[in-house]
Parts: sequence; structure tokens; C-alpha cells
Amino acid sequence: MIPAFSHVGICVPDLDRSLRFYCEALGFTVADSHDIGDEFGRLMEMEGVRLRSQFIQHESGMRLELLFFDSPSADGSRVRRPVNQFGLTHLSFRVTDVGVVAERIRELGGEVHGHTRTTFGSGEDALDFVYCSDPDGVRIELMKLGRLT
Repeated sequence: MIPAFSHVGICVPDLDRSLRFYCEALGFTVADSHDIGDEFGRLMEMEGVRLRSQFIQHESGMRLELLFFDSPSADGSRVRRPVNQFGLTHLSFRVTDVGVVAERIRELGGEVHGHTRTTFGSGEDALDFVYCSDPDGVRIELMKLGRLT
């Protein structure tokens, strides 16, 4: 069997805030949710696991799993990682207007890194990119690919 992509998981400190951000800024809708316990402790390599797994989906087919831990408590840096660090670097979304979506991200507690805005060409054929971050520092790329978007 050829593996099929399923989803990306993101550990979040505030599930309601993250749901609002991803649904209202990027067009995701709430899907299934699960209360997870020790039955997944072995898989997660942790003891005393208690968390809420909330899936959200996008009309493009992309699914994210927002993980909110009760136990053990979540920790780690909420600073945007450099793209040259090994591992996952960013989530990327095609949009029809980079500026409009970037402003919505800002309104919902995310950050727009305006100094990264890069545009090639002009008019309908312009390619336009900018990096943003969700409220917890996850890097998000917005891109308009001319008429291909």
C-alpha cells in the first residue's frame, strides 16, 4: 500500500483561541474530536496522558489536529523557528489576496512578518508571498501564485 497523507498535528496551549484562529483566518471547519487517555501513552511515549484532540479540515482537503494537553502539561518555545532548522518549517496556504488574509491573521492574534513580503511581477500574473505566525509561533506562509491561485 502506498501511504496517504493524513494530517499535521499542532500542540496548542489554548484550544479555543487556536480554533478561532484557524477557522476564521484560514477557512478551516471543526471536524471530529477525541478525548485521549493512557491508551495512547505508549504511542506518545508518555505516562498519564490526558488530552483533547480536535481535528479541523479545509476545503482543500488539508486536516490539522490541534492537541490540547491536560497531562502531562505542554511546554516548549512559542518562538517562530528558523526555516533552516531540521524538521517541520511551515504550513503554506494559497490565497487570492495575501494582504487581506494577512490582516485577518493579525486581527485574530497572529503575527504578520511584513519584512518577509516578496512579490515578483505585477498585475494578475504577480507572485506574492509573506510569512506569518499563528498565536503560538507556528510559521504560516501565504502565497498568491498569479492566475494559478
